[in-house]
Amino acid sequence: MFRIVCNSQKGGSGKSTVCRVLSVHAARLGFSVYLVDTDTQGTLTQWHEARETEEPRRVELTRDVLGKGMNALAAQGADFVFVDTPPNASEHLDDVFELADLVLVPIKPTPDDLKAALVTVYRLKSLGVPFLFVITQAIQNTNITAQAIAALSHHGSVAETILVNRVAYPSAFTDGRTPQEIEPRAPAAREIASLWDNILSYLHTGTVETRSEARG
Repeated sequence: MFRIVCNSQKGGSGKSTVCRVLSVHAARLGFSVYLVDTDTQGTLTQWHEARETEEPRRVELTRDVLGKGMNALAAQGADFVFVDTPPNASEHLDDVFELADLVLVPIKPTPDDLKAALVTVYRLKSLGVPFLFVITQAIQNTNITAQAIAALSHHGSVAETILVNRVAYPSAFTDGRTPQEIEPRAPAAREIASLWDNILSYLHTGTVETRSEARG
């Protein structure tokens, strides 16, 4: 079983979005997928409660029993657990980070968001936890996205696939769905599927295709 944690110090980075879209994608592929919401804001929980289907399943696990709970899910045959976390990188999250096979660090391509994401990264590096940057809410064909990718690449691997800022996300989340459930052939769905491939590559090989060229 793979344990995937989403964290960024800055609110609005897209960590709950990444948890939602990737967990649904994995479930639609036939994997046994579970969600854990450790963020007191409860964004992931509220979205899940609005869904008409229980898949992916959500379980209540507090930080002090998270490890035992994950082990129990693994024993039951779970394939993936996605954990949404509070928008910070405090020492209280160290136990959560250390349980992760991979921490996804979603980040909007702005200078302020980049600085905030690096706080999470410094913490993860000190703990020796694998992580992967995921660019979210990007504006297509802009220099700032390319500049953010170039800056992040000095600190760690950046997922090849970018999640572009699209109205499909808030539209789908309103009633507990994700973009690929509404328009499975639309650009957002293709980006999510491609990001999933990036993450599987990293989980299985420890490497991922990165954006080495400056692109908009």
